[in-house]
Amino acid sequence: MSGDDQTSKNSSLPRNLSAVFFGGVNNDTTTSTASSSTMRLNENTPLLIDNPPRTSTHDWAPNESDSVKDDTINTHPKRKSSATLAKLKQRSKYYVPITDWLPNYSWSLFSGDLIAGLSVACLLIPQSMSYASGLAKLSPLAGLWSTAVPALAYSALGTCRQLSIGPEASLSLLMGQMIQDAVFGDPHHKPKHPGLDAAALSVITTFQIGLITSILGLLRLGFLDVVLSRALLHGFITAVGIIIFIAQLVPMLGMEAVLAHPETSENPPTLPLQKFMFTLKHLDHVNKPTMILSFTSLAFLILARVIKQHAVKRPGGTWLRYVPEILVLCVTSTVLSGALGWDAKGIDILGQIKDEAALPFGWPINKRSLKYFNYTLPTAFVSAVIGVVDSIVAARENAMKYGYAVSPNRELVALGATNLASSFLTVTGCIPIFGSITRSRLNGQTGGRTQMSSMISSATMILAIYFLLPYLYFLPKATLAVIITLVVYSILAEAPHEIMYFYKMRAWTDFMQMTGTFILTLFFSMEIGLVASVVLSLILVIQKSSQPRIQIIGRLPDSDQWAPIDENEDAQEEIPGVLVVRIRESLSFANTGQLKERLRRLELYGHGKSHPSDAPRRESAKALIMHMGEVQEIDASAMQILYDLSRAYKERGVGVHFASIKPGQIDKFRIVGFTELLGPTHFHANLQEAMKEIESMGYGTSIFSRFST
Repeated sequence: MSGDDQTSKNSSLPRNLSAVFFGGVNNDTTTSTASSSTMRLNENTPLLIDNPPRTSTHDWAPNESDSVKDDTINTHPKRKSSATLAKLKQRSKYYVPITDWLPNYSWSLFSGDLIAGLSVACLLIPQSMSYASGLAKLSPLAGLWSTAVPALAYSALGTCRQLSIGPEASLSLLMGQMIQDAVFGDPHHKPKHPGLDAAALSVITTFQIGLITSILGLLRLGFLDVVLSRALLHGFITAVGIIIFIAQLVPMLGMEAVLAHPETSENPPTLPLQKFMFTLKHLDHVNKPTMILSFTSLAFLILARVIKQHAVKRPGGTWLRYVPEILVLCVTSTVLSGALGWDAKGIDILGQIKDEAALPFGWPINKRSLKYFNYTLPTAFVSAVIGVVDSIVAARENAMKYGYAVSPNRELVALGATNLASSFLTVTGCIPIFGSITRSRLNGQTGGRTQMSSMISSATMILAIYFLLPYLYFLPKATLAVIITLVVYSILAEAPHEIMYFYKMRAWTDFMQMTGTFILTLFFSMEIGLVASVVLSLILVIQKSSQPRIQIIGRLPDSDQWAPIDENEDAQEEIPGVLVVRIRESLSFANTGQLKERLRRLELYGHGKSHPSDAPRRESAKALIMHMGEVQEIDASAMQILYDLSRAYKERGVGVHFASIKPGQIDKFRIVGFTELLGPTHFHANLQEAMKEIESMGYGTSIFSRFST
């Protein structure tokens, strides 16, 4: 027997619901026998007894009674205060997780957290400098401070123990394009203080990102990573990878001067493909030492990564995981550059970094930054969406792997707080900070088990700011460009796997979504590509949610079980011309609007695919039975739509019946007017009763002759 019918048999619903709709249930018969046998009340029984009998033979003295009463009154506030403090302490552990994990920190985990923190810092130091200078058009110092300070904030507020906070290539590129257009976009006008304007733009943008992300968390919108289509995001990220590669070709080939000062007859290229064609056109201006250094360094990083991926899978090769190949490249190229005088051969070097020892903090809301508030808001919004999705995916991945729970809403608040903290870096400027999937994996693989590893990474980067930067004077800028290009290798390496996956799954819709977003992002702009991916994702969600889940069900021979006829070939429709459907979800204004069209297609064509111009494959229904056993909720709009649908069927001469309505929904049907429209005999406790009523009304005879007796 099906779960729905079994439930209906065990329920207290009458055999026909007409008693509920018209007659009402006799409440006198529901009086408990046990209570009536204990004490029978009548009209002479007082409701309040003035002198109730004592339950104890002990006579309490007045002074004793008063003392007990006084003690109770005196101790009550203490108990209430103690309960309030305990509740406040428990809430603080939820909202500020560091108050929970730090007092209970086990020092046996410190060695793993230390190694993980140092390993991630070795990756973040060159990576943050590269993203800030090569993509975001800011000082390398901005990348270091923007990573160190927010990491401390996240370690106090974040719920994911392995999430590594830092800059992201796509967000840094968005920031850089915005700064390029606002500060350096007009070739005929040079700003008086370009560095200050760029810093102000980055500060107000990061402040808006933090504010938007915090609001998303407070509104409990941590499900955004589920709503947005992964195919669309993959198309966007793949296009971003190619855009980054084209942008980094210029410093890797030593062509910055040519791009900054093109020929008088040319305008500086802005779109990615324009930059690529410009680079090909001016290959005769390539600096050969820079080109050799760049592609040799890139080959070294790719080879090192491939060797590590294969070596760690073999016995005794796990130690290679701790080798920071990016840091090795930076140190080696810096030493060789200083010793061999590469700067004299035309290779651009990092040089002296201004204000490297000064504290970069200030108030983010000021006159210079506020003038860009409206200009930066769209970029801040799309950056927040990208960062939130990547961070939540990384947090959930690590929580599942290491066996603990994370709160997406709390993660959004923590990520918002980290970007708000980063926006106080007004002197150097700042870049958006979010979680990274690859860095978080490295954190966990190298031993990170608590947020202590993030604190260690942050402390290491602060020490590097004050003690390491002077030694990076001869670091080639081409090396930083190569580090960014390595991200492109990781992004493009995933694209063939995604395409093959869609091909094997025959997911042509997903493939078209990925391809369309890729083309829009690459050929037009990142903003258009991202907005298109977000809008298309929301359209897909609305489309899916607006289609109610309805199935034609039939009875299995020699049983009381019912099953969808498209899933079980033994299930057959009981009475020809009587359409029995099961609605398998709650009804709301979103999905009930399509209910009429969905029922019409089921009535005429069944479950198979069909074109509206096709001839009907089924006869028109004489009666319709809706099984409502799986409908948990029905909102007011859905009830009105269902009423209009029932009236339309009645005007066609089709009998409409309802079976297995939830007890809590019966009043809604009565209030809307279903009983006056259809009559009480059209509401049934289960499908068996509905089929008996259908047969008795002359709509047909059961093919199983089940109700002949």
